[in-house]
Amino acid sequence: MISIITKLFERFRLAAGQKSFALDQLDLKLRPYLNFRNGFFIEAGANDGVSQSNTLYFERYMNWTGILIEPIPELADKCRMNRPRCIVESCALVSFDYEKRFVEMRYCNLMSLVKGALGSPETEQLHIEQGCKCQGISTYELKVPARTLTSILDQHSVGKIDFLSLDVEGYELNVLKGIDFDRYRPTFILIEVRSKDEIERFLRPLYKPVAILSHNDAYQDILYRLADA
Repeated sequence: MISIITKLFERFRLAAGQKSFALDQLDLKLRPYLNFRNGFFIEAGANDGVSQSNTLYFERYMNWTGILIEPIPELADKCRMNRPRCIVESCALVSFDYEKRFVEMRYCNLMSLVKGALGSPETEQLHIEQGCKCQGISTYELKVPARTLTSILDQHSVGKIDFLSLDVEGYELNVLKGIDFDRYRPTFILIEVRSKDEIERFLRPLYKPVAILSHNDAYQDILYRLADA
């Protein structure tokens, strides 16, 4: 698997003037699978639209467009400035059974998260402390509007979705549980996976894993493809 991905990656080296924006060059690793123009993406956990973006490469160099979702208001405002061609929604994505109007979060820029997403207060606190230290920032708590991804797709009358990127710091399964897969089936889904068995039990049989694009001690970035695509 790794050797195959490496060979594909070598085939799609950057053209003159191009650059990668994503962490671990995920955008370049995605290109063999998304190597066409005028696609449509959704990126949940978009930050400022540029920093570690998994979709900016495709917008800038391959004429894609789509929806960026960022719960932190100040970052969503930067998204709107940095990515004017895209729709930007500022909210936290939740499951269909989430009953509250708002979601409690802790700000940590690229490592902001929903309170409780990592399972234990100790794990969450360590995540925040490490994130603040490595980014040189301070944290704060806030409440943001709660929405399902389906409600956003309905609002904007979205048709075919070529690529969904989920990087929401441990809250990925909740986001997936807010998608009506009878109506909306992204061809590819890239997920920052912390609980692989749980995610894949939910996605089967609609989706199958096709590549692990990066990994560390905390999570894996796994690309899933619609089984009948």
